[in-house]
Amino acid sequence: MTPADEAVWISRSCGKINLGLQILNRLPTGYHEIATGFCFINWSDRFEVTKAPSFRLSMSDDRLPADSSNLIIRALNKLRRYADFDDSWSVYVDKVLPFGAGLGGGSSNAATMLRMINKLSGLGLKTGDIQSFVSGLGADIPVFLHGKTAIGTGIGVQLDFQDIQPGAWILTVFPDIHVSTADAYQHCTPNPEPEFQLEHILLNEPLEEWRYLLFNDLEPWAIHQHPMIGNIKDQMYELGADYAAMSGSGSSVFGLFRQEFVAVDAYNRFIDWDLQANLTPPSFQPDFGIYQTM
Repeated sequence: MTPADEAVWISRSCGKINLGLQILNRLPTGYHEIATGFCFINWSDRFEVTKAPSFRLSMSDDRLPADSSNLIIRALNKLRRYADFDDSWSVYVDKVLPFGAGLGGGSSNAATMLRMINKLSGLGLKTGDIQSFVSGLGADIPVFLHGKTAIGTGIGVQLDFQDIQPGAWILTVFPDIHVSTADAYQHCTPNPEPEFQLEHILLNEPLEEWRYLLFNDLEPWAIHQHPMIGNIKDQMYELGADYAAMSGSGSSVFGLFRQEFVAVDAYNRFIDWDLQANLTPPSFQPDFGIYQTM
């Protein structure tokens, strides 16, 4: 076995939050036309990839499947239709990012695997090509593939790359509640003509105005079904957040804090209440690199 065969390749798979989520129309396909802002949080899984006789996926959390139902394998199977690549790799995913939390963990994992296979197998594919090859798998995959903050429209895969990473501390709290994405979209009321365009709010309105202008249209039903989500949002404001909302279809709630000591105090409070929480610094830039270790 050569030194290259013994190398371990590592990469981080971070989560996202949605800055607002406007549901504009319900489409005949079953999807929804939306507008949302994608930005990143410093809460991530860790990939370790090594050479192996054949492909093998294992997850640190045995509650997650490692078979063909996993989005990682589904993404590779779809890529295989368009590109011939070496898949003799052992992939271990150390799960830290909560799943079923509205933070895009599954999509982020799939995108990380696609980037790693592209590099390790020497495919040389452009990001846009990979995005088109795996289209239809998950609306959040494209933003993780590109690794850039963006305003998503259409069904969320049309990306207008904008610097919308908040210049504030992001406190993200997961209440360990599962919200059905399908049910959340089914019970929302689309509004094709919102009073304020999401892009205008994110690019032009100050943070202190967001609580009056920027909404997640999936939030009311989710809070009605799971009042704890609303309780956490209320606590965010009581602890000094300038803006707070549910991310995606939930159940994670995030708060934006301009002052570090206020954010740290709020983080410690939620930890004291035995809730999973993460604190992301202002203007956070995730590391999407792929690194070799021995």
